[in-house]
Amino acid sequence: MADNSKVDRANAQFNKLQRAEDGKKAMSEYEADRIALRTKTERLKAARLARDAAEKAAVSEEPATKTKAPAKKKKATAETFSRWLDEQQNSGRRS
Repeated sequence: MADNSKVDRANAQFNKLQRAEDGKKAMSEYEADRIALRTKTERLKAARLARDAAEKAAVSEEPATKTKAPAKKKKATAETFSRWLDEQQNSGRRS
């Protein structure tokens, strides 16, 4: 019986060391992922800011004389509203 307890303690100690090593490995992977994400984010932010600055510069270089004509608004007619009411009544809705 004494031999079993020594084996059990040795196995427990081995498992404890194994978990500690796994924890260290997981933390190093986590840190590497975090660094990679931060680097990627900084790179994308710099690219976005450069793109926005280029767009702003392009807009400021365009002549101000170009203006679009105002869009013509469609007039709502009574015919379309009455048609809509008829469709509502024909579909079974009553109000």
